[in-house]
Amino acid sequence: MSKTFLNKAGSVTVSLLLAMSMLLSGCGGSNGKAAATPDTKKPASQTEQTTQQQQEKKAEEIDKKMSGARNTPIVQAARKVGPTVVGITNKAYVRDFFNRVQLAERGYGSGVIYDKSGLIVTNNHVVEGASEIIVSLADGRSAQGKVLGTDAATDLAVVKIELDNLPVAEFGDSSTVQVGEPAIAIGNPLGMEFRGSVTVGIISALNRSVEIGEKKFTLFQTDAAINPGNSGGALVNADGEIIGINSAKIAVSNVEGIGFAIPINNVKPIIKELASKGRVAHPYVGASLIDAQIAKQYGFDMDLHGGLFIMKLSKGGPLARAGARTGDIITEFNGVKVQTVAALRDEIAKHQVGDQVNITVLRNENQMTLAVVLQEYPRN
Repeated sequence: MSKTFLNKAGSVTVSLLLAMSMLLSGCGGSNGKAAATPDTKKPASQTEQTTQQQQEKKAEEIDKKMSGARNTPIVQAARKVGPTVVGITNKAYVRDFFNRVQLAERGYGSGVIYDKSGLIVTNNHVVEGASEIIVSLADGRSAQGKVLGTDAATDLAVVKIELDNLPVAEFGDSSTVQVGEPAIAIGNPLGMEFRGSVTVGIISALNRSVEIGEKKFTLFQTDAAINPGNSGGALVNADGEIIGINSAKIAVSNVEGIGFAIPINNVKPIIKELASKGRVAHPYVGASLIDAQIAKQYGFDMDLHGGLFIMKLSKGGPLARAGARTGDIITEFNGVKVQTVAALRDEIAKHQVGDQVNITVLRNENQMTLAVVLQEYPRN
């Protein structure tokens, strides 16, 4: 999310030189507007409150008149979850053409209120690098948000606002989700001008492994339209329960209707830790490894025996402490054969920092098992 902009200075009008918008997989959008800091934590104005009340009253009247054919589960789910989905504006200090420091919008995304205390779940990339976060509610209120914690490894973050009478979303059980069932995406595609947009599709696939940069995510795949700004928004089932947090959209030519969401069962423990500790402890084994694919890519001619070659060990890391050596080949992790680095990461992710695991290695054609205590991945 980036932008370049020019402002008016004195009586001299400067033409706009360049506007850039970068679409990253799963990123919130940016609109290239410089903006002064608004009055945050403000209640809805009297006009907004009146309009909201009128809209609610009208919705109730329409609801009473709607036939069963029109008042579908999708309509009911959107009505239930819509108020809990918020817009998030990421602002940062930048220098303009005249080298003046100003607070400007870097981008925008969505979030979901999941606790009456003002806790909001969103994507890490939505709030990353922000000097200020502005949260806009469906009822017209807005407030300055405080980032309690972020986790780049899972692309999740928790933001808190100080407002009363907040609507709260209901989390479902993503382990029960089935391919083909309805999927409803609610968020702010393309910015706040389209806040609260609802798109409908189906769950296209479960447990999709998607690599974004150097990170690998296990996600739901859906054909519900997910566009820039939807990131951090809700993926909802027909019962009005949150089953996922919208996270990524493949931005490749000739590819349409492929969006992704983080399953809510994966989200729950992460945001609990982020809200209480501000960070998440991820385990690691402390080694740089080469699998067959990496070896082929870089032209290494070696027999890996279907395992992972230890190229380098972290000093004082879990494997080094357990007696592993450079040149060893890892073949099993806690009884599970691992032939790729990605497969090893998946197995490690099933454990916690401090867990002891058995790692089988080959050393000079001899097999041995090492008792390895997983340590926290260094934050630096």
